[in-house]
Amino acid sequence: MRLNELKSEKLGICVSGGLDSKTVARRLKEAGADVLCFTADLGQPDEKDINDIKSKMAPCGVETIIVDLKHEIATEALRTIKAQAMYDGGYWNSTGLGRAVTVKGLIHEMKRRGVTTLVHGATGRGNDQMRFERYTNVLAPEMKVYAPWRDPELLTQFPGRTQMADYLNSHGIQATVGGKKKYSTDANLAGLSHEAEDLESLETPVTIVEPIMGVWPHAAPDRIEEVSIRFVSGVPIEINGIPLSAVELLKTANMISGRNGIWMKNALENRIVGTKSRGVYEAPGMELLGFALRQVYQAVLDKRSNKLFQHLSSIISEQIYEGRYFDPVTHSAQVAIDAIAAPASGLVTLGLYRGNMYFYSLTECPASLYNEADSSMEASDGLNPVNSQGYVEIQRVEAIAMAKAGQIQANY
Repeated sequence: MRLNELKSEKLGICVSGGLDSKTVARRLKEAGADVLCFTADLGQPDEKDINDIKSKMAPCGVETIIVDLKHEIATEALRTIKAQAMYDGGYWNSTGLGRAVTVKGLIHEMKRRGVTTLVHGATGRGNDQMRFERYTNVLAPEMKVYAPWRDPELLTQFPGRTQMADYLNSHGIQATVGGKKKYSTDANLAGLSHEAEDLESLETPVTIVEPIMGVWPHAAPDRIEEVSIRFVSGVPIEINGIPLSAVELLKTANMISGRNGIWMKNALENRIVGTKSRGVYEAPGMELLGFALRQVYQAVLDKRSNKLFQHLSSIISEQIYEGRYFDPVTHSAQVAIDAIAAPASGLVTLGLYRGNMYFYSLTECPASLYNEADSSMEASDGLNPVNSQGYVEIQRVEAIAMAKAGQIQANY
């Protein structure tokens, strides 16, 4: 769609309250469009008060509707932890997950208010344009999508932030470009992603990032903090013996893990559009809960279950990243994960110290396949070492046959 096609549409703009959002909202109003603005409350830790976005957007002559989606992002984060669905570089893709929650939640509210076209401020070079538009397509196929930063008219009028600020000031809306940013940040309760600007150079150290959800390991307390987490079928339900809702559980995990310097990942990820992008990620709560759950999985999953689990986990992580979270493949993989994780219940105790997590104990895990007697190297009532003779003989037959047939290449 183009700017001149919007007069007959009712627009729902996804806004953050920043310079771009205000420029787009005001410009579309000027074009004669019927405009409503929408913001998702995802528990953004970089926002002191999410309602401030309303006052930031008000001078543009628009109404902004805040949609509370904290429960939804927390629930989906825990589901992602259950699947251990990490993307390139082993990071928790909180931004990709946030886009799925945001578009689903905002579309529901937009439909209630008669919106016919969703407007997003994603650029034509990144992942978010794909996510916003594909989620709109699958969740509301009758709804149109307008991407202002792919519209030649707006790109010509606003080639940079200076032109945006000048435009807003000319309409009596106070705006400044500000100093050069070191990087951009996208945040929600599950985690933060930092990218662009100075971080685009691989000669820029990760330490230029100022932590929001935690502290650098060297600034963490010089003592080990003990934490216990109870899981039921792969879902955390308690921290330190206190039952918590999904939102409070993730907030508590973020606080405990963050203050101990457990939070940062640096990744060169493969974007949807085919390029590589550098990102620096904070997800302290997901790191803590994910590590703890892996201790339970190691105890309850047999070799073949674990192999299938890893494959399903990889599928889900790619689906989240590529804006396909609501596709049948994702749902099918999650159902399978639920079945595999059904016995994953137990109490995990860890020690946290300056960016490190130490395993202390796994108890109350009735489905554990681990048997100390079977694993012991000492005399025990477990596996009888004499019984291994037959299995060794069977392996010997195959090994000798392959060697005699000339199929073994030991060139090293």
